[in-house]
Amino acid sequence: MIYRLIIFLILNFTGLAIAGLFTSKGVPSDWYVGIAKAPWTPPGWVFGAAWTIIMICFSIYMTYLWESTENKNPLLVLFAITWILNVGWSPIFFHYHQIFAGLLVISGLTLLIGFLIFFYWSQVKFKSTLLLPYFLWLLIATSLNGYIFFRN
Repeated sequence: MIYRLIIFLILNFTGLAIAGLFTSKGVPSDWYVGIAKAPWTPPGWVFGAAWTIIMICFSIYMTYLWESTENKNPLLVLFAITWILNVGWSPIFFHYHQIFAGLLVISGLTLLIGFLIFFYWSQVKFKSTLLLPYFLWLLIATSLNGYIFFRN
């Protein structure tokens, strides 16, 4: 079980590192500084702290779910899609400045994490609450992206 947890931690934090390459250049960019942002946009340090907690919880959740799931193929596909959407949002939004496409990606990721919570609840029960920080943060992030889309 520890081996799988380490694998999920490596995969998830590698994804964060890749996304961070685009975010770290995008946040101080003239484009991002000049757009209208939601009044509830948290300070920058909150994003790093939130994503660290989220990815630790997500990795623990995936480890438990992996252990309790007999047919691993659909789970592997769902994990891959979450990884791609999570990593893909940053270049879409910060590098290509595609606000609407970013909103579609983050909305899809939010729906997918919600799906994981409810679909696999019967298998991992209360451990599904490990996904609540991820889901709640995505709701906030989606609202931030939506605000930017509608105000710019």
